[in-house]
Amino acid sequence: MDILKRNNVTILGEENKPTMVFAHGYGCDQNVWQDMINSFSKDYRVVSFDYVGAGMSDLSAYSKERYSSLNGYAQDILEIYESLGLKDTILIAHSVSSMIGLLAGIQKPEYFKSIIFLGPSPRYLNDVDYHGGFEQEDLEGLFEMMDNNYLGWARALAPSIMGNPEYPELGERLTNSFCATDPEIAQQFARVTFLSDNRADLPKLTVPSLTLQCSNDIIAPISVGNYMNENMRNNTLVIMEATGHCPHMSAPGETIAAVRNYLN
Repeated sequence: MDILKRNNVTILGEENKPTMVFAHGYGCDQNVWQDMINSFSKDYRVVSFDYVGAGMSDLSAYSKERYSSLNGYAQDILEIYESLGLKDTILIAHSVSSMIGLLAGIQKPEYFKSIIFLGPSPRYLNDVDYHGGFEQEDLEGLFEMMDNNYLGWARALAPSIMGNPEYPELGERLTNSFCATDPEIAQQFARVTFLSDNRADLPKLTVPSLTLQCSNDIIAPISVGNYMNENMRNNTLVIMEATGHCPHMSAPGETIAAVRNYLN
């Protein structure tokens, strides 16, 4: 199988520059990174891709078995790296890609110089002494709505996830991205995402990392950012002024500055 075609891999920039890889979040594709790619492609070789089931990926490569856990998506990242011969990269991972990137970084730490987690969550469900932001009944209601009317769910929830009501065009952009995703794949990926628990994996990562946490995010509250920072080695936490769950889209300037500040 052609891995680069499977994941619609895009490469910009010169081979002799350090490599930066962008991994999109749930319901999105690589197009959400455009502002950041425009900024970083001057100094880095930039690699972006679509997970199988998203964007212009090869839908025929989708397997319910392989993608029944985040490990299947982590394998996607590792296979892309192996196809391109990548090492010592900077991985920028949004939302669920944070834990996918974490799993990849644990398996092959030599592939990563640093990992930047943007709006990460190791567990979305609340637990004893842990506030992930969701109760079990919240998620069951969310899954039921997705199953009954995926497009209606996307239109209702995407603007809240974006979290910037004064800029409705951003919510519309995320809605369109959700609506472009295959509903059946999106439903399974939602369950895999929201029911995952990677808290025990956090201390296993040896790669230095940055956690970028938005100041008001309905998907990943500040308590989650603090938990990440407290349970990881070599992690730096930055609480951003940006609100919502997609600061790379709603506040690209602040996001780019935070990344550059960390890398410098």
